[in-house]
Amino acid sequence: MNHLADSLSPYLLQHKDNPVDWYPWGGEAFDQAKKTDKPIFLSVGYAACHWCHVMEHESFENKTIAEFLNEHFVSIKVDREERPDIDQIYMNAVQVMTGRGGWPMSVFLNHDQKPFYAGTYWPPTERQGMPGFLQVLDAIADAWKNRRGDVVEHANDISKALVQIAIGTDDGLDDEAPDASVIEVATDHLLSSLDKREGGFGSAPKFPHATDLMLLLRRGQITGNSALTDAAVLTLDKMACGGIRDHIGGGFARYSVDGHWLVPHFEKMLYDNSLLATCYLQAFQATGEKRHAEVAEDVLTYLCRDMVDDAGGLHCSEDADSEGVEGKFYVWKPEQIIEVLGQERGERFCQIYDITQRGNFEGNSIANLKEPIESIELQAELADDREKLRRIRDKRVHPGRDDKVLVAWNALAIKALSLGGAVLGRNDFLFAAIRAAEFVFDKMTKPDGRLLHAFRGKTAHLDAYLDDYAYLAEACVSLFETTADAKWIERAVQLAEIMLKHFEDKDRGGFFYTANDSETLITRNKDWHDGSLVGANASAASAIWKLTALTDRDDFREAVKETLVSGSVVIRSQAAACAALITVLDRYHGDHEQWGIAVPDHASLESLRTELAQVFRPQRTLSWIHSDSEKTSEIIKLNDNRKMIDGKATLYRCKGFTCDAPITGHDQIVQAWRVASGA
Repeated sequence: MNHLADSLSPYLLQHKDNPVDWYPWGGEAFDQAKKTDKPIFLSVGYAACHWCHVMEHESFENKTIAEFLNEHFVSIKVDREERPDIDQIYMNAVQVMTGRGGWPMSVFLNHDQKPFYAGTYWPPTERQGMPGFLQVLDAIADAWKNRRGDVVEHANDISKALVQIAIGTDDGLDDEAPDASVIEVATDHLLSSLDKREGGFGSAPKFPHATDLMLLLRRGQITGNSALTDAAVLTLDKMACGGIRDHIGGGFARYSVDGHWLVPHFEKMLYDNSLLATCYLQAFQATGEKRHAEVAEDVLTYLCRDMVDDAGGLHCSEDADSEGVEGKFYVWKPEQIIEVLGQERGERFCQIYDITQRGNFEGNSIANLKEPIESIELQAELADDREKLRRIRDKRVHPGRDDKVLVAWNALAIKALSLGGAVLGRNDFLFAAIRAAEFVFDKMTKPDGRLLHAFRGKTAHLDAYLDDYAYLAEACVSLFETTADAKWIERAVQLAEIMLKHFEDKDRGGFFYTANDSETLITRNKDWHDGSLVGANASAASAIWKLTALTDRDDFREAVKETLVSGSVVIRSQAAACAALITVLDRYHGDHEQWGIAVPDHASLESLRTELAQVFRPQRTLSWIHSDSEKTSEIIKLNDNRKMIDGKATLYRCKGFTCDAPITGHDQIVQAWRVASGA
């Protein structure tokens, strides 16, 4: 028995019975390393990671390798989802030393937590040009024993590089945010890297890149450049047809291993599905094409049905493997389909969804479409068939689930569910969003308003990170736009104030990923780039900019400007990796339109909300003045002195808090909204 049995993390608990003497990250492990004069082997992964499972089975369950590790190293296991701060720092180290990254992440540290050697997956013995893990361990142990001076010097050099990478900027900062020309450079780059046949950017493996797609949809709507919208729509359509989408149960896998979205890495992540649901909703808003709304509805139905915790939050992920086999839960043979649907409908389903005797994945078939289904009647029949198959599939052994709840990932889901509730007219989605948000504020918030990052087993723990606060603030703004309840803006303002107090870099602008009173690591990182998630600085600036348009607070406005100034080097030189930050820059230069709508009651709100939400409005701030909600004008300056006229719904169109003559009446408001949106 190692030291992981008391962990809350499902990933760490997966390793509690390994013969490796694992420690969780903490003082006990580092004290032991110093006491025994051993280097540290840091292994970072996550519960749904297929190759993490492979390395565990091949190496960490191998008694010979475990004995060598235990004799020569102090081994630390980290769940990257619980400790993204640790993951970010040492992933930078892996990329500096190897030129690539990924999980499982394997890093060797000295007693000062400084890395001196790193990699990702190693097989247990030499294979296909890769050194064996035992061979790597032997070389590291020898270097530690016989060439300690070289190890220390190399660790110091790597750590110096990590400090500069963590900041993400240089000393030659500008005085102003980059001009808007950078935005076109970024979208031009996306178009040039677009796979014009299969969608997506670059070659295999292909990731959804949700923030890139959102930027294209936004700029396509603003500029009228259909090539931008078409690029996003092509990618979304190809993904919706591909095997990366779970056509039977809903949702998307993390990425496709091929260039045409057929064979996924089967794990399903909450953040991917939340971001993609938002993407498809925005595509529907921008194009009016119902197929995008149907995909979004499919994803959100999956989240509400399969991923909601009994307490109200949403779980992190579902594994790729079941019964030790990758993808086994998701694949089919024709006879299995026919057994459920009958001969005629079963054969039709197999033909439409590419389920064959030969198969398209290791002798089995991943359901996928060659093209979208146009016939409404056929769509309805296939929906019935898919539901029958889902119920049968549900009897199979399910993939493992990481059932912890993370604030940041839940916030992405809250935002998607809130938008979905408005756009699709689905109050159940809105209820799920509100329930999840209330769960976070009830169970994952300390009395002083500070958040706790993770929850599992009735216990919330770990100081929250910048993205927890930023994503949740954005989700609260979305909930206000959907419900008109000003408490969500009040909460968003509180979160923004905490970001300014505990995360803002007062000297250079922008925000650190960890709070100023969090655990001290070898560097304090700034998260500028989008990966599978939205860059934390981008989300923080986005949330605060939205609040600026509602509250007219100068400290909020200045924080956004300083973030863009601080991030100017990243924006100019690495635009391909920071679409969300580019979007904030676009908002900063162009989002000055504010619409306040006074409504008499909740019924009027719902009626207007559904019609307005179906039209894309990327440059517009929306506020509600609702007679059933309290304190709106106390929190939201945009609502000052805005009232209904003659008891009718009334629209106030403003720019810089200066408003045009009001417009009254439901139909007139909808017409004005559509005209201003170019619909």
